[in-house]
Amino acid sequence: MKPANPHILTINGGSSSIKFAVFEVADSLNRILGGSIEQIGLPNTTLHVKGVSQGDNFSGPVEAKNHTLAVGILMDWVVERFRKDGLAAVGHRVVHGGPKYHKPERITVEMMEELRHLQSFDPEHLPEEILLIEAFHRRFPDLPQVACFDTAFHHDLPRVAKLLPIPRRYEALGVRRYGFHGLSYEFLMGELARLDGSKAAQEAAQGRVILAHLGNGASLAAVRHGKSQDTSMSFTPAAGVPMGTRSGDLDPGLAWYLERIDGVDAKRFNEMVNFKSGLLGISEISSDMRELLGRETQDVRAADAVALFCYQVKKWIGALAATLGGLDTLVFAGGIGENAPTVRSRICEGLGFLGIKLDEKQNATNEGLISTNESQVAVRVIHTDEEIMIAKTVCRILGLA
Repeated sequence: MKPANPHILTINGGSSSIKFAVFEVADSLNRILGGSIEQIGLPNTTLHVKGVSQGDNFSGPVEAKNHTLAVGILMDWVVERFRKDGLAAVGHRVVHGGPKYHKPERITVEMMEELRHLQSFDPEHLPEEILLIEAFHRRFPDLPQVACFDTAFHHDLPRVAKLLPIPRRYEALGVRRYGFHGLSYEFLMGELARLDGSKAAQEAAQGRVILAHLGNGASLAAVRHGKSQDTSMSFTPAAGVPMGTRSGDLDPGLAWYLERIDGVDAKRFNEMVNFKSGLLGISEISSDMRELLGRETQDVRAADAVALFCYQVKKWIGALAATLGGLDTLVFAGGIGENAPTVRSRICEGLGFLGIKLDEKQNATNEGLISTNESQVAVRVIHTDEEIMIAKTVCRILGLA
């Protein structure tokens, strides 16, 4: 029986953090609580909680040497409280669905077994995501859980975009381009179609769209008729543009070179390209774009990191526009995409040949539409919301709405 006032808990587990939100299911989904546990495994692990009522707000240090302890803290703070008020389900962002999972599904014993087999596809995320699911099942065995796969949005990529140019036999093992940030892209396409409720906005969502999700993790996707046509991330989330600590695309010969000259084996190489590269690796200062922008006039390393990021994103926009045969709409989202006017301006500089003209005043204040009236391409800034996409998905699958 559906609870009178059901609540949905959404979980977004990362390698060193857990983000969560609680939504009340009423006439619409109402976010009543949000938060995160950051820096798991480090001395400065911190819990942040922000709710509608003042009593829900908290920020302070916690003891969480690993994800198991972090889950316990999460349950003590969130699950126990809302269980009494009708916690109806938990929705999880699962980064990699592999070749099998191309749509969200209720989690079963069979799915868990398959996800364990898939851990080699994404060793940076899947082990912790599995741990989170199992922990909730042990504590609340009858509570429904739903997996929302970040790769699902790109499942129907054209075959030519999926193929990787390596020996063909690896395709049978599931080695191909998958793409990620699918929950964000699905949300952005929905928002694009709903803007002002206008017919023009709905038509724009069916046109040639490039979505740029730019944050600590960053990727771009080319979308036409609402379907993903290509995307910058590939078999893993380490591919594409440089990110906070991920390298993005590299010459594959670098792995063999570094092994010969510095003894960098496959494990160390993986750690380097995922956790020590990108903005952090180039700047040797920080993975945070805000800090780098603040220091670029004093430190050439910070300036190099910012310049490389903007250059690579610009280059991907050009490449993806080629796959679409032109461009109608460009959308910026994510922490950098939504909040860094300087970065957006530098990315769009020189893209006039695509029909892009920024209104610098609108851009400077993070307006929703930052292109000029004369621009042939609508350039938009849209706040993305992966959590509400998870909650909506849970409602649909479990019939809660």
